[in-house]
Amino acid sequence: MKYHQIDRNLFIKNRKKFMDAMKPKSVAVFNSNDIYPIGADSTMPFQQNRDLFYLTGADQEESILLLCPDAPYEHLREILFLKETNDHIAVWEGEKLTKERALEVSGIKNVHWLQDFEKVLAEIMTYCDTMYINTNEHYRANVETETREARFVKWWKEKYPAHQVAKSNPILQRLRSVKESEELDLIQKACDITEKGFRRILNFVKPGVMEYEIEAEFMHEFLRNRSKGFAYTPIVASGNNANVLHYIENNQQCNDGDLILFDVGAEYANYSSDMSRSIPVSGKFTDRQKEVYNAVLRVKNEATKMLVPGTLWKQYHVEVGKLMTSELLGLGLLDKADVQNENPDWPAYKKYFMHGTSHHMGLDTHDYGLLHEPMQANMVFTVEPGIYIPAEGFGIRLEDDVVIQESGEPFNLMRNIPIEADEIEALMNQ
Repeated sequence: MKYHQIDRNLFIKNRKKFMDAMKPKSVAVFNSNDIYPIGADSTMPFQQNRDLFYLTGADQEESILLLCPDAPYEHLREILFLKETNDHIAVWEGEKLTKERALEVSGIKNVHWLQDFEKVLAEIMTYCDTMYINTNEHYRANVETETREARFVKWWKEKYPAHQVAKSNPILQRLRSVKESEELDLIQKACDITEKGFRRILNFVKPGVMEYEIEAEFMHEFLRNRSKGFAYTPIVASGNNANVLHYIENNQQCNDGDLILFDVGAEYANYSSDMSRSIPVSGKFTDRQKEVYNAVLRVKNEATKMLVPGTLWKQYHVEVGKLMTSELLGLGLLDKADVQNENPDWPAYKKYFMHGTSHHMGLDTHDYGLLHEPMQANMVFTVEPGIYIPAEGFGIRLEDDVVIQESGEPFNLMRNIPIEADEIEALMNQ
């Protein structure tokens, strides 16, 4: 891995929190992701299952975590199963975790090779009444591929039909949404790498440059700072491309007079950052562009202040909608009749700002978190309002990542990334 080793105490704490939430006489199993084929002997780059990583720090394929806090023998309470490494694998694929190295990474003392899993599980099932299976229940999840986890669940239910079933996901939704200090440091590192990329492109952008050339500049800076690259598919959208919310082709020329909307973020140690900025190709906003830009910035700044413990996500978005409605009236994009006659289920402001303002962020860019429960300190949220005006040929989105505090305004992890229009112009023209 490119990143520095994470303190294993983070994973020790995470496992303890999960086990404290388990029912008596229960066991939980977590599987790594598969390596997915492309064709012939080609594969996609490996991405670890985020739940397994959260609980172990193990960042390789064919790994299984087993937790059984009530097992009568201590060595059966936490077990990590790994693909057995050997000299041949080391030569052809590179070093895999040894049992000793797995202890250093995860803090788990009992490490077995994968071929022992079924035998050990059979013993543990005699001590347990309930099995926690790990399902993906994120509100945006849409999974068509049968995962390694899904194959295990199917096998387990056939093998042990008399046991009760519980879900690990509700526990993980709560645990993963509230970050430990070590996690906040890792997300800050990802944000700092994103800052380096953004400052790099401010000196690079000029009329005639291609969107993919800008994407390449970001990737260069991310890789040279120990990131694997983008935390999600990057958006580099010039001109009217910015009005396509998930524009990812990044294949057009950036023209004089246009704005470029960036939605990019570096990952670091599997933790995400998520930034949006909008800059002028020529290095100078027009008066109208700056007017809209500053309206978006005001909404972002006011929306950020609302992210405090106790805030409900649904009500928060209602309040942000009121802020945006006021700004759109001031810009002449809405009039009073539009607001008076609006559909409550799709308010007038949605014509120009059709997406949500904030989402949980962490190991996943759209991270776990139960949106019906009040916000808590040490949750990380994005703040990303936008105004999109196809008739005028541009769209603007501004986004920072913030940590909710016990009291006061959130802490902005992107506080050092330029966002004021005048500062962006100055940096682009220095």
